[in-house]
Amino acid sequence: MDAVAEVARVAGDVAMTYFGKNPETRIKSDGSPVSVADINAERAAREWIERRFPDDGILGEELPVARPDAMRRWIVDPIDGTYTFLQSVPLWGTLVAVAEGETVIAGAAYFPALDEIIFAARGKGCWWNGSRARVSAVERLAEARLVTSDARFLRDAARRERWMRLQNGARAMRTWGDCYGYLLVATGRADIMVDDVMSDWDGAALLPIIVEAGGVYTDWRAP
Repeated sequence: MDAVAEVARVAGDVAMTYFGKNPETRIKSDGSPVSVADINAERAAREWIERRFPDDGILGEELPVARPDAMRRWIVDPIDGTYTFLQSVPLWGTLVAVAEGETVIAGAAYFPALDEIIFAARGKGCWWNGSRARVSAVERLAEARLVTSDARFLRDAARRERWMRLQNGARAMRTWGDCYGYLLVATGRADIMVDDVMSDWDGAALLPIIVEAGGVYTDWRAP
């Protein structure tokens, strides 16, 4: 658990050196932005992992997969919330997870601009800035605080219907989520976080964080 948090700090601290400084940016083939901060932060994480765990695989958002057949692999999103980062909004984070086979065993999310870090490992709990993290005690939707990154899922009829049930039933709804929304849920400051689509590097670190904080991590197919 300490190692996954350390990698997140290493990468996040590199990204932070570019924050608010309009780093060189290009648009990827999928239409999303990538900056020199993303690349160099992921490179720093990979170098740290390579030195200490040379046989492990590495899957990152920006650079080629390393040792894809390795039993254990690290999953790195150097800047989750690149749009947020590029607009100098401090709600972006660095996500790092470790998986053995298909099972994620540990994850960390580091928010350098906010000086917050949260990390978890299977069976060992979730820790936020040195203290145990727990989701809120809210059990009723009518009392829940709902957050989301955006509303792209409104384009899909089935998802739109489920989203409207959540939005209309919740006590309050706020946006600008990204990984920060999951931090809010894991620390009891929000109750529900909804995203449209997530890649492996987006969701891997967040799964153990939410579960070990006592929450439920699910998808649109849940009842």
